[in-house]
Amino acid sequence: MTTLEIIVLALIQGFTEFLPISSSAHLILPSQLLGWQDQGLAFDVAVHVGSLAAVLIYFRKDVHRILTAWFKSLGDKHQTDDSKLGWWVIIATLPALAFGLLFKDIIEVYARSTAVIATTTIVFGLLLWWADAKAKNTLPLNLLGWQKALIIGLAQAVAMIPGTSRSGITITAGLMLGLNKTNAARFSFLLSIPIILIAGGYQTLKLVTSGEIVDWNALMIGTVLSFVSAYTCIYLFLALIEKIGMLPFVIYRLLLGAILIAFML
Repeated sequence: MTTLEIIVLALIQGFTEFLPISSSAHLILPSQLLGWQDQGLAFDVAVHVGSLAAVLIYFRKDVHRILTAWFKSLGDKHQTDDSKLGWWVIIATLPALAFGLLFKDIIEVYARSTAVIATTTIVFGLLLWWADAKAKNTLPLNLLGWQKALIIGLAQAVAMIPGTSRSGITITAGLMLGLNKTNAARFSFLLSIPIILIAGGYQTLKLVTSGEIVDWNALMIGTVLSFVSAYTCIYLFLALIEKIGMLPFVIYRLLLGAILIAFML
């Protein structure tokens, strides 16, 4: 990879990881436009580390409070809002794990095409628009409950299909269940922590056993840039989401899908 490729792909990965616009759709654009090759497994690990560090540092107080309450609840059986939130994140993570174990190979072979990504980018963009338009914004996050958390988790599992957008579909599900935009995004970001950790761990294991030659300079640059762009994304998204709503992201997804379709014609 050239230095330009490293910079562009790391910034794209970090910034689109948490926006409801599909990181997978953006990562195929450089190859379509510029003929760039796949960035490789080691680089995937690096940008996952950067994204994970960003969400952990941004939500460090929340994560500490949730983990402390969750571990305490194991001993005294007393549930607080924070310990419940911890359980809901765990419950919502399970469907994606099961879906990944059952269908990962099938998705890798049959669902990583431009046609699939263009279609899911448009379809789930329209679903996000519908959910935002119909949102009731009446459900506090502390009353989400394990059943609704599981529904959001099932939505996250669908995001294994490229182009869906993990953050996009979990925010969509949260809005449809009654959360406001900020709480839907906050739960989506907290839910990203275990799934990125698991995905990064799996990729790291594959990297160790693959014998792939590692360009440590590229990995360091990729990690730092993905961290900076991911942290910036989270900060701006949470600061602006109640003001701008989801429509700008919907319009962007429709345009992106149309561009991808144009490349297939």
